[in-house]
Amino acid sequence: MKTVEISGLKGVLDTLTSLPQEVVFKRGSPVKLALKRGAQVIRDEEKARLRALQNEMGRNDVTGLIEKNLIATRGKPPTEFKGERYVVRIKKKLYVGRKGPAVSTVKAAQIFEYGAENNSQPARPFIRTAFQAKAEEAINVIAENLIARVNRMVKDMANMNKGKK
Repeated sequence: MKTVEISGLKGVLDTLTSLPQEVVFKRGSPVKLALKRGAQVIRDEEKARLRALQNEMGRNDVTGLIEKNLIATRGKPPTEFKGERYVVRIKKKLYVGRKGPAVSTVKAAQIFEYGAENNSQPARPFIRTAFQAKAEEAINVIAENLIARVNRMVKDMANMNKGKK
């Protein structure tokens, strides 16, 4: 498991909590939008690794359904504390027009990631490796994006207050 330490955001988080709630949550909070950018970094890497593995396997029958349904979405808020959550996941779709039992994109991705029970398909991890490769970059993108958004918010509020004097 890879551990990444974030530092230098205490001042940003203090500024964020001191802003009026209606400003912070208007059109999506800066935290939500920054998390989205970080999740997109990991999602894009997963897509690239999946594509590379499929090409490596010489699979010309691939429909691209898993890749099309790899998404970064806003998750349910954490229950243990107040906050935001973004999740990189595979949207469940069924392969249509296929002979045999119906298979979903989620099941196909699981088989790709972990392999099949009967060793008919070896494990070809693309989700875990993408996360491990891009976790630090995603955190840096989140931190930079959050700092820029909070600074822009503070500047906008200062300009609004100048006009009221």
